[in-house]
Amino acid sequence: MTVLKDATAIVGIGQTPFARQLPETERMLACRAILAALDDAGLAPDEVDALASYTMEETDEVEVAKALGLGDLTFFSKVGYGGGGSCATVAHLAAAIATGQATVGVAWRSRKRGSGPRPWKNTTVQLPTPAQWTRPYGLLRPADEIAMLARRHMHEYGTTRDHLFNVALACRNRANQNPAAMMYERPLTREMYMNSRWISEPLCLFDNCLETDGALACVLVSAERARDCRRTPVYVHSAAQGLPAQHHGMVNYWNDDPLTGPAWTAARHLWKHADLTPDDIDVAQIYDAFTALIPLSLEGYGFCARGEGGAYTEGGALEIGGRLPLNTSGGGLSEAYVHGFNLITEGVRQLRGTSTAQVPDAATCLVTAGEGVPTSALLLRN
Repeated sequence: MTVLKDATAIVGIGQTPFARQLPETERMLACRAILAALDDAGLAPDEVDALASYTMEETDEVEVAKALGLGDLTFFSKVGYGGGGSCATVAHLAAAIATGQATVGVAWRSRKRGSGPRPWKNTTVQLPTPAQWTRPYGLLRPADEIAMLARRHMHEYGTTRDHLFNVALACRNRANQNPAAMMYERPLTREMYMNSRWISEPLCLFDNCLETDGALACVLVSAERARDCRRTPVYVHSAAQGLPAQHHGMVNYWNDDPLTGPAWTAARHLWKHADLTPDDIDVAQIYDAFTALIPLSLEGYGFCARGEGGAYTEGGALEIGGRLPLNTSGGGLSEAYVHGFNLITEGVRQLRGTSTAQVPDAATCLVTAGEGVPTSALLLRN
């Protein structure tokens, strides 16, 4: 892994507007985000020779390469498990560039989740094995599956709805500073949170991510080449993926320890190959499809001990000026939900010093993908 440490850098980021419904196709949105990222980097489309995206991405490499006029592609990959794949797209490109398989890589995610269908409504496909033991009994949606883990954490460790509110509030406060966020200028209060409708108890409306149309992209090159690009480079210091033994995805109820999720596996690998520890992290962009994933991730990535993730959120810990400023663009809860890719781009902005909720002198950032599914993570530095 030393071959990857600081060997590559993110030099361009781009995105489309975010909304509940956008008129463009997913391919058009993808192309716009990629072109914006290349322009940000000062690179031409025909210089791109590597692509990485998600298996759930509807726009494939052939369509993107033809539409944008990319060069010969010598590396391309897709990562599974929805939001668990976000950081892995960058990790795959970093590995390809560091080992000479490619020179300019683009990762992207384009999604019309706001105006499109909900995946779990498709009743014509055969259920994966774990779901055959849960969906017939009412666990139909990701919200239902994570609600079970949230309730278990509450039962075992005394986590409360106020702790989950702290997460929702921190994300909403940052979105209120971000004109690009869907929840810009839409404040959240404790009263609003506590009185909102249940989605899947104990998760209420504000514990759930947004439904968004939009696209984002980033551009990677070698550390040497990054020095000549248009923007300040943000280096990929460490990267990891994680799938624990005998894991069952979000319905991880049948092993000895359901609350030890993929974050724990990814974290061990991430920190093992880094010169940093959790104490060295200035700002974090932690996957937040649901508020309950934050306490689980805080524990998994080593910011607090097992069972202390809820209490960690107290006293403004996740706000600017707190001990771990979190999801500073608003995250999936309040900026946009595009399978976590906006967490990567916001991590880059923080280390460039251009965030709308800038952490003073931020030099290191943890970015994580979805907890509860096979996951991935990045350590970025400037």
